[in-house]
Amino acid sequence: MGTSGPKYQRIKDELRAEVARDEYEAGAPFITQNQLRERFGVSSTTAVRALNDLVTEGLLVRRRGRGTFVADPDDRPAEAAPAHRSGVIACIISGQGPYQSEVLRGIESGCSERGMRLFFSDSAVQTTETGHADHGASLARQDQALRQAVDDRVDGIILYPVEDAPGAGILDEIRRLRIPMVLVDRYFPGHAIDAVTADNYDVGYRLTEHLLADGHERIATLWGETQCTSVHDRMTGHKQALRAHDQPLLPQLTALRSYTALPEDERRQLLTGLLGSPEPPTALLCAHGFAVATAAADLAALGVAVPDEIVLAGMDDAGPYDLLPLTSFAARLPAREIGGRAVEQLVTRIAERAAGEDPYRGAEQIVLPVRIRTSESVPVRLRTVAARRP
Repeated sequence: MGTSGPKYQRIKDELRAEVARDEYEAGAPFITQNQLRERFGVSSTTAVRALNDLVTEGLLVRRRGRGTFVADPDDRPAEAAPAHRSGVIACIISGQGPYQSEVLRGIESGCSERGMRLFFSDSAVQTTETGHADHGASLARQDQALRQAVDDRVDGIILYPVEDAPGAGILDEIRRLRIPMVLVDRYFPGHAIDAVTADNYDVGYRLTEHLLADGHERIATLWGETQCTSVHDRMTGHKQALRAHDQPLLPQLTALRSYTALPEDERRQLLTGLLGSPEPPTALLCAHGFAVATAAADLAALGVAVPDEIVLAGMDDAGPYDLLPLTSFAARLPAREIGGRAVEQLVTRIAERAAGEDPYRGAEQIVLPVRIRTSESVPVRLRTVAARRP
């Protein structure tokens, strides 16, 4: 095997040449994924990618319950040897923050490796008053982008959804047409659609454990979005960690409420109420980097110093800067890997559809591990200056 080009491409070239030399009989079982791994010394991901592409090109066929076989020469494309089918993928993402940008980079890289074309749509609609997304308008734009993808007869769809699921009508139509779709970051309960997410339960659980171990028994949560599975899973992990360590679930601290979407005076009123309670929180568990930055500014305006009087933790690193200098603990999500795995899963489903199978059969939720970083891993800590008012 040569030394240039991606591994899966080199494997495909070698296998394609072997089929052209009639080393495999038409209709005979083809080399399996495990055999590919052993022969070429590659991962399952690379082996599956090579096989899926050869199925998509028509050189191989899949037969449900039986395996992968060499296609009959009469059924192969006229120029199957050098050809690589270039698919068209619609990518619909809500918003353009740092985290979404990293997910998109993973998607772009995965499509580029496979020679696939990518059409990008941003479904977020910003309000003029607060600068935050208008939920109703964003949901409508998302449905419109999905319908456009259907009209364009794309080969597959990658969707980073806005809060709540799209209209049932468009989802039903996509499934009826068997257009493969993979969700990223979150999933739709009750809908059998592939999804690639970070381990959001682990985010909530492990950050809470770190804060508890650091002596913080009263932890208040501050959220941005509230109606999506990533948030619900993080809240579940947070509550389970509290239960596991025999800590009470206090409604005023564990309320699922939006913080970053509030006007400035309402945000500071919320913080004033929390900090003025008989047992105020000593830590704020923030939804993301933007919530961390907003909370730090609001606390400074209220005369509360970070981390001397209260500490911050971030549940993901989407924000205007690195979280660790200002937080005690922060989760690092595998954003680019999420995008790459979404493309990989979509290519698998596209190949299944080409083989006459239902791409929604056996839908999977692929959950990727997260990393928790601590302030001890950075050489500099930031402190906010409490600007106390007379």
